[in-house]
Amino acid sequence: MSGTSQGAPPPAEIDIRAEMRRAAASLAAAAHDRRARAVTSDLSVDESLLLHSIGWEAVDVVFGSSVVSIPPGVWNWGSGEIAAASEAHNLAVRSAGDHLGEQCSAVRGHGVVGVRVEVDVQRHHVDVELTGTAVRPVKGKDAANVFVSDLSARDFTLLHNAGWGPIGLAFGASFVYAPRRSVGTTMRQSSQNVELTNFTEAMYSAREAGMEHMQRSALDMGAHGIVAVRVADGPMWFAHHAIGFTAWGTAVRLEAESHQYLRPQMVLPLDDATVEFEAQSLR
Repeated sequence: MSGTSQGAPPPAEIDIRAEMRRAAASLAAAAHDRRARAVTSDLSVDESLLLHSIGWEAVDVVFGSSVVSIPPGVWNWGSGEIAAASEAHNLAVRSAGDHLGEQCSAVRGHGVVGVRVEVDVQRHHVDVELTGTAVRPVKGKDAANVFVSDLSARDFTLLHNAGWGPIGLAFGASFVYAPRRSVGTTMRQSSQNVELTNFTEAMYSAREAGMEHMQRSALDMGAHGIVAVRVADGPMWFAHHAIGFTAWGTAVRLEAESHQYLRPQMVLPLDDATVEFEAQSLR
């Protein structure tokens, strides 16, 4: 018998570089498998069930953001539309929508519903943030073009059943100078309740231009109309002589051969709060 003990064989040396390559390849393969991704959604349970009722499903929460600069000095006193600010605002929305669509395509979604629009207009830049849930048909191929919509999953389901479909987010903004009042006019109006016609006219001008920009963006997408339009207006906090107006909604298009009329259904909610009262109060 030999005097030397027979110990366990030494462990094989691990190739760290090869293990890292194998892990990276495994992650890449899982990312391309549409069923390997867990579903992440900010939709309610009711909305998720409604989507499944028409053969759609939620995929992931997606996000799009864009910050566009505004040239200095554009908020100084002037007349007419502040074109540089209006163009910066509309460019920021388009860029944020493009980024949102890219994220939707990356997770193999066909579109985004329930988009929340957050816009912050500052003196030197416009910040736009869009957040929504990417959705797709349960059985379907990858989409060539994705849509962006601020419609809820419920409204999207109703629109789908009626033969219509969203194609994009229509957006328009306009900023307009409120003309200055002369010193004499200011003095005469200082002790009276009068309409400030300069601000009234600026508001109408901003509204007309903003609505026109929104409608033009919808026409450029080939839309048949815009639904769920929302508007916001008022003076800028950093330039009270400038009036801003923004409008946005979902551009839609008829996808079926004709509009499908839906029969209304009565829904009785069961989650109302119970109200207790005395029977004598009915007399």
